[in-house]
Amino acid sequence: MSGGLLVFLVLYFLWERLLIKKKIKSIPLRISVTGTRGKSSVARLITSLLKEAGFTVLARTTGSKPVITFPDGEEQEILRKGSPSILEGKRILKLGAKLNVNALVTELMSIRPECSFVESGQMFYPHIMVITNVRLDHLSQMGSTRQEIACCFTSAFPENGTVFVPQEEFFPVFQKAADRMKARVIQVRRNFHLKYMKQEDRMLPSEFEENIRLVFAVAEFLNIDKDAVLRSLKRVKPDFGSFKIWTKDVGTQLQHWYLLSCFAANDPDSTRRILSRLVERDFLKGKEVVGLLNLRRDRGDRTVQWLESFNKNTFPEFRRIFLIGEHAHAFKKRLKRSAGMDAFILKSRAPQRIMEEVSKETKGEAVCVGMGNMGGAGRELVEFWGNTGRSYDL
Repeated sequence: MSGGLLVFLVLYFLWERLLIKKKIKSIPLRISVTGTRGKSSVARLITSLLKEAGFTVLARTTGSKPVITFPDGEEQEILRKGSPSILEGKRILKLGAKLNVNALVTELMSIRPECSFVESGQMFYPHIMVITNVRLDHLSQMGSTRQEIACCFTSAFPENGTVFVPQEEFFPVFQKAADRMKARVIQVRRNFHLKYMKQEDRMLPSEFEENIRLVFAVAEFLNIDKDAVLRSLKRVKPDFGSFKIWTKDVGTQLQHWYLLSCFAANDPDSTRRILSRLVERDFLKGKEVVGLLNLRRDRGDRTVQWLESFNKNTFPEFRRIFLIGEHAHAFKKRLKRSAGMDAFILKSRAPQRIMEEVSKETKGEAVCVGMGNMGGAGRELVEFWGNTGRSYDL
């Protein structure tokens, strides 16, 4: 590389840095959300909270369907020509400065720690960062233990900022990173939100308890009135990939089915938590429960996690499991008979055809649980269920 080119590149990056800082300074409040699961949902909840409190908010979520939410509530899907890139954040900052917003909410999209550092510490400079949870996922990029994954999240800790994390998801490495960055860690204890809620407001089936208490903790920190929080929880628009239930008449006999979207939960642990809550509410009691497992070619480590979970009988509710994706044959071959379930490979990727095949192998009414991965067939099934089914609230 010639000396002239090197000087040009250095000057260019310095100029870019100055432009980013200029845009950042024009946005008084910046909140970023990271974690394994639930990032998009929490980002949406916080966005709704800030709007209810009178902020002009721009938000970016990057989950099952990457979306920009404008101050007037309009949503625009982010259409990417190639692979997702953290450089997309520059567009968000430019847009926020142009719209003269006074709050920016961003879901961090990085997996690798070096990218998280750039995205958070060199681009968004958040005042507040929220860690939703620490789960076993993206093992090849983040590590094979929760401790290693927690270490990855610390690379995004903001200097002089405030970090919120559910108390049960706290790791000592968080405090060490906060001390290094002169930041503050707030552990949000279980049931924190209940002191603000009336009995009739405590059942908000569209969101999980830990998500709601994180929002209440952020609201308390920002001195936002509890009534504004409750209004925001009831008005928030759920993420495309959030847990949802539909009812639909399925098959030639038109049997009544419940269709559950757990695709975005991705990993077995997160999916198990969702099903356990349904078991606690007796939702699955007396119903035939079938699994629809979507396996992605580029998520081999996740496929292995699912196989190990089924072989350990982590999901005793299922007697039949239907497999979609290029790993399906290998998965079925390695599924132990002791797992106590029949496995079927679905060749079609068309949602309607998939439902026809599943219904042929399942007698009577059933609960069909979509899980594994949102990408590909998962997204198409959610769109199909949403368009043809009837929304159901617990």
